[in-house]
Amino acid sequence: MCTVCGCSGDGATISDATGGHAHAHAHPHEHGHEHDHVHGEGHSHGHGEAHVHTHADGTTHSHGHGHDHGDGHAHHHHDHDHAHPAGDTLDYGAGPARAHAPGLSQARMVEIETSILAKNDDYAARNRARFEAAGLLALNLLSGPGAGKTTLLVETLKALAGRLPTAVIEGDQQTDNDAARIRAAGAPAVQINTGKGCHLDAHMVGHAVEKLPLPPGGVLFIENVGNLVCPAAFDLGETARITLISVAEGDDKPLKYPDIFEGADLVLITKADLAPHVDADMAQLEANIRRVNPRADILRVSARGEVGLTRWLAWLEKARAERLDALAAAREREAQALRAAMVAGGAR
Repeated sequence: MCTVCGCSGDGATISDATGGHAHAHAHPHEHGHEHDHVHGEGHSHGHGEAHVHTHADGTTHSHGHGHDHGDGHAHHHHDHDHAHPAGDTLDYGAGPARAHAPGLSQARMVEIETSILAKNDDYAARNRARFEAAGLLALNLLSGPGAGKTTLLVETLKALAGRLPTAVIEGDQQTDNDAARIRAAGAPAVQINTGKGCHLDAHMVGHAVEKLPLPPGGVLFIENVGNLVCPAAFDLGETARITLISVAEGDDKPLKYPDIFEGADLVLITKADLAPHVDADMAQLEANIRRVNPRADILRVSARGEVGLTRWLAWLEKARAERLDALAAAREREAQALRAAMVAGGAR
């Protein structure tokens, strides 16, 4: 996962809600300091160059530069402390870190991941508090590329116009194409370009929120970078996490990429109208989703006409109503505690 592979938000830029000039933001690194990123640049922040070579069995390893071999070419040795089961499968997810990085022990990888995620979780808590103060239902939309997140979102926003206030944060490595589509549908949208980063993180989202007119009591959609792996690791401060998978992606995807399904509150099976044309086994797909995540709701949706969105729109309205009820109840409890404190103080 990207908590150990070295990718980050370096080079990330954020537009304003009307599609104006993108601004860079300072992004914290695992070693504790921040970099201010130049507008529009997408530089990588690798610590040393790397090369890849292929072994006789077809596997590849990437080596960072370290000691000199004497031929002008340098790389460092690393210990292979990961275990592989017998057979033809090389399982690099079997260790405690559930990942592999050249030159790093499993213990060090776990340490790095814990540090990165702890810092992200701090930013996520700040975002969550801000969303709660605004009475927002914040939804983190995750999927692989091409699952139809943006198309579904555009049609959803059209259907919700006049019914629910909305706003959108768009995440992609490059271009503001998706944010432009969202704005054309009538909703304010801020584009985050992650550069070489493969996911949104809570720090980026916090900066985007500063540029976005949040709709009090409304719905904030956060469309994450199209990636079935890395976005699953990062809490953005969302109220709920929604994973999308299209019928054309194959019914075994939840088993191949379990993390992104395991954390979902809702799974949307998109492009459901295409199922007969791509020989999709919908029953098997839903069964595999439930094997990974038995608690998630599962809805089949299609962006072709509002009929295909009916259950999804009903889910949104119900989730928003429950969110507002929960926040109102919490604030009433706070008010009651303050009134009780006032009475107790007056009795002394």
